Amino acid sequence: MKIAEIETRAVFGLSVRTRNADEMQADTARIGRLWADFAAQIAPHLAQGTRVVGVYHGYETDALGAFDVLAGSDALPPAAGDSLALTRIDIAPGPYLVFDAPGAMPQAVVDAWARIWRYFADPLCPHKRAFNTDFECYATDGLTEIFIGVRPT
Repeated sequence: MKIAEIETRAVFGLSVRTRNADEMQADTARIGRLWADFAAQIAPHLAQGTRVVGVYHGYETDALGAFDVLAGSDALPPAAGDSLALTRIDIAPGPYLVFDAPGAMPQAVVDAWARIWRYFADPLCPHKRAFNTDFECYATDGLTEIFIGVRPT
């Protein structure tokens, strides 16, 4: 884990609203379907090497409340934007803790989020989540990095 200072950046894609409790049940989970829709509707339009990003935002409260998830990219070609109803979200600037999620997808991300929740649940954790924007960057080499917004110290 490392800390990174992130500048604002726009991400465009498809979005759903969910909660972690809903994602634990197959009949109410929405994130898997969101990524399937992204793969079918947006991924074919992306240029080689374009960064794919998943953004968590619009937090109702904390990890227990509702939130929005956007599956998208920061570099969609105009043709895709013309034919799809895309959502834009601006990643909030500020400090982020960066957690690596190596391994096979989607289990690597599931395992990384389990580590992230344990990290922030520790009463001695030196960081507090901002619950503004968090995001996952999927690299072409298979490594995923998860950026968790934290309050400035």
